[in-house]
Amino acid sequence: MELTVAEENYLKAIYHLSDGGKKSVSTNDIAAEIKTKAASVSDMLRKLGEKEVIEYRKYYGLQITETGKRLALQTIRKHRLWEVFLVEKLNFAWDEVHEVAEQLEHIQSPLLIQRLDAYLNFPKFDPHGDPIPDEFGDVRARPRVQLNEMEVNQTGQIVAVKDSSAAFLRYLDKVGAYIGARIKVLDKVEFDGSLEILVDQKKTLFMSKDVASNILVLQS
Repeated sequence: MELTVAEENYLKAIYHLSDGGKKSVSTNDIAAEIKTKAASVSDMLRKLGEKEVIEYRKYYGLQITETGKRLALQTIRKHRLWEVFLVEKLNFAWDEVHEVAEQLEHIQSPLLIQRLDAYLNFPKFDPHGDPIPDEFGDVRARPRVQLNEMEVNQTGQIVAVKDSSAAFLRYLDKVGAYIGARIKVLDKVEFDGSLEILVDQKKTLFMSKDVASNILVLQS
């Protein structure tokens, strides 16, 4: 089944909002995510329902179907593989790749994606630490905690970010908090939840709770 670019974007948004199909999603949630009017969303949901990639009942929200999940994961897979390619092979910064990958993810060529995957040596995670679904839609998850949830003296490795906006990623570049960095919580301020972090055993950072809540860590 082939979807239009707009339909793929909606389906991907629904997949993320539903936490991989675990919960129903409202029209207002989708409108906020897509940044459009609820009336436009309703029209698109009708089309997606006719293609049986979602089950939609007006006023009751919707669920993504198994077919919908498969198609959404294919789009996500392409997006994340293109991000790896752009960073590793074309020297894009990690804050520059999202919009380009948004365009490339809609290329309809399974063979191209298979060869891209092989060319990149079958990466498991994109430059922001998000898992890349394999060609069967399987996702290799790993246990992660938000940095702000860690306690004093706990250690770990930064493996992903929740906020992949360009502004946030540029901030992390500026302070030296990168994917793969080893960290240790030195102090946690009771008043506002801000943290003092040791990075790679040599650099000390002071980080707000908001920033720390968008950094995901694999604890050691």
